[in-house]
Amino acid sequence: MANYDALPLVVLTEQFAKLPGIGAKSAARLAYHVMSMEAAEVEAFANALLNARRTVHFCRCCENLTDKEFCPVCEDDARDRSVVCVVETPKDISAFERTGEYKGVYHVLHGLISPLKNILPDDLKIRSLVARVQQGGIQEVIMATNPTVEGDATAAYISQLLKPLGVKVSRLAFGLPVGGQLEYADEVTLYKALENRNIM
Repeated sequence: MANYDALPLVVLTEQFAKLPGIGAKSAARLAYHVMSMEAAEVEAFANALLNARRTVHFCRCCENLTDKEFCPVCEDDARDRSVVCVVETPKDISAFERTGEYKGVYHVLHGLISPLKNILPDDLKIRSLVARVQQGGIQEVIMATNPTVEGDATAAYISQLLKPLGVKVSRLAFGLPVGGQLEYADEVTLYKALENRNIM
């Protein structure tokens, strides 16, 4: 079937379609919307993308995304640094912070072990977690990966690495649905999962 759209519009649609959760129709709708925006708005949008990509990087301590040396959680002196909550993505930190109950710090893996997707332990931020624990001062590591096959496998793998270091490793209690995503859990369910976590 012939495509009657201008080539730059087709290219823009293809770029939007690369984003997670954006299908072909949504991508085309976004591309057409960009064409209806004022030039200054499009420029501001493009600049925001470029600026975020250039200035946001990993926190030197927890691997969260930040535009400074350390993320806001790591900079907060009121946080309990003896407890580290290990999450898959920076979005999961936002979910825990919404509960208002967790007072420890975090470590972001940026993915889960998945041999089928060719994601191995060395592809994740596991070494820096082990290095943090080896530095001392951490008493408990909470494995807060999603309740999926990959999440459970990743939690078990990290638990085996950390236990010889003399740190308590726990797993969220799951009133969370199996196969669910932490970022979509409501605050009460997430808090209860945190409060009733199990030793691994």
